[in-house]
Amino acid sequence: MSEQRVETPLDQQSEIRDVVRQTIQEFVEAEQSKAEPAYRAELQEERKRRESLEGRLNQLVEENRKARAMADEADRSSQIRGELQRLGVAKVELAFRAVKDDIVRTEDGRLQARGPEGKTLQDFLAGFVQENPELLPARIPGGSGAQPPARNVQQGIPGGIELEKIKPGMSKEDNDRVRQEIAKLASQMLRGM
Repeated sequence: MSEQRVETPLDQQSEIRDVVRQTIQEFVEAEQSKAEPAYRAELQEERKRRESLEGRLNQLVEENRKARAMADEADRSSQIRGELQRLGVAKVELAFRAVKDDIVRTEDGRLQARGPEGKTLQDFLAGFVQENPELLPARIPGGSGAQPPARNVQQGIPGGIELEKIKPGMSKEDNDRVRQEIAKLASQMLRGM
């Protein structure tokens, strides 16, 4: 004879729990499958937004790099032209075009000449001007019948050094430039006599 199992209230509760668990699990899975396309679409949108922002950021970084390079080049050109003017060069643009490629910025931001010597901007340009005196103003301006230029000692020493700026406590570089300019003028005057 076969035994028939009698269900007890505990067994019935267990079955009910299993059915409820299974139903809840099916419900959760159904909800997840409904929500999954929405999540995927949201992730796709987020990915597009992130890629767009990254692209814009890269574009801004590139624009910033170009702007800095342009500012650096403008500063470099300005310093070279200023030093050429200070040295008394009459044809500044011509001299600038001749030397601009020979002058580079060092890692610490200073301008110096290319090459192993690494001359400072001032030294390099002073040597260049001495080697190319044709860039300086004419020594005897005009031709026959021309009036000699009025000399005003108060204006300053030709070459860009003003007498009013010569004073005690000048920097060593300025002091050396003044001495060089005076020595140059003295030698020019002795040659003329």
